[in-house]
Amino acid sequence: MVDDKKNENGRETRENIINQNSPEILTNSIYTPAFLRTQIGKLMRVEFLIGTNNLVDRIGYLQEVGASYILLRSVESDTITFCDIYSIKFITISGGGMYGGGNNRYHYY
Repeated sequence: MVDDKKNENGRETRENIINQNSPEILTNSIYTPAFLRTQIGKLMRVEFLIGTNNLVDRIGYLQEVGASYILLRSVESDTITFCDIYSIKFITISGGGMYGGGNNRYHYY
């Protein structure tokens, strides 16, 4: 279910509302989209397989998850990247939520 609203700038925004009528792929955490929905707001490194042997990665905060896509907000430029969920091979999720900080042994720089 999609709820259309207007923000203070007059731009239309869409809010995905998950309820008992939503598809299982978005509600049951055995599926990738449902699991990733539990990680919204966290810093992550997402690696994509492009072609047969080319890995490309993107780092950002998980903004939104759909049935076939994720939205990542870039740390450097504050832009949003629309990513195909089916080409994702690996996701490294930061536990602390801080970019390269804290006691996190995995640094993204």
